Amino acid sequence: MEAFIKQKACELGFTACGIAKAGPVEEAERQRYLKWIEEQRHGEMGYLERNIEKRFDPTLLVPGCKSLIVCALNYFPPQTIKESHLRIAYYAYGKDYHKVLKDKLYQLAQAIEERKKESSTSSSPQPSAMKPRALVDSAPILERYWAQKAGLGWIGRNRQLIIPGAGSFFFLGILAVGDELKADNPCPNRCGTCHACLDACPTGALKEVFDARKCISYLTIEQKTPISSGFLPLIKPRIYGCDSCQTSCPWNRFAQATDEKAFFPSDKLLQMTDAEWEALSEEQYAALFAESAVERAGYNKLKDNIQATKAEK
Repeated sequence: MEAFIKQKACELGFTACGIAKAGPVEEAERQRYLKWIEEQRHGEMGYLERNIEKRFDPTLLVPGCKSLIVCALNYFPPQTIKESHLRIAYYAYGKDYHKVLKDKLYQLAQAIEERKKESSTSSSPQPSAMKPRALVDSAPILERYWAQKAGLGWIGRNRQLIIPGAGSFFFLGILAVGDELKADNPCPNRCGTCHACLDACPTGALKEVFDARKCISYLTIEQKTPISSGFLPLIKPRIYGCDSCQTSCPWNRFAQATDEKAFFPSDKLLQMTDAEWEALSEEQYAALFAESAVERAGYNKLKDNIQATKAEK
């Protein structure tokens, strides 16, 4: 069954697939997270304080869950906005990833259920009554932790999940199932002594302990209050998100353009000039980012970010 799941995941377009046994996270991870919250390094993201016990134990989040099938979907774009232009993070180039991943995960769930029916016999173990649940970013679960446990890769100094020989430009999705599956071995950390991402971070958000309050992705997407004047000169040319800690990572020299057309950037997005960004109307915004992750920030926030790039260094 494990081999079938991974083969089917590959057929659905996932780059990597691994399995972890569902249960409480390690105590060290629990304490790290609680300390991070206590120090308020999550900024205005209050949702990270909620559902704490469920976040630490997926069997509480999804009752009856025994295994986690973790999948990675490549979003590295075939074409990118010129570095000299105002730009957005790669992950937001195409359609909102939540729906794309969930659709694929539920296709995988359906294939698993059909396989179980085909292979069942009178002597087979009683199948789980739990309905598989796809978890994509919006549920309180530590995706990168479980991806490392499932052997997909390791959490680098840039706090991204790095897949050996493939890099970090991946969305992560988890399918929680009620079946006892053989778990994969966790992936060891292979960052070594490299600190390229720390050096590349414009605001020093990655120094020592990651501080979301300094992260340009947080400042341009999650933070609702005005951006501090001290950060304004550091934002340009980024108007939504920041890829510096990824583009600087040596492992991303292996990144290959995604085959998932839903994540392809439109010609209009690639051709946007700084003047067009500055003159962007609400109607143009709606057309440019229909079904896009950029809708999370909203038009007014994006316009504020564009205005922020005019700050002098």
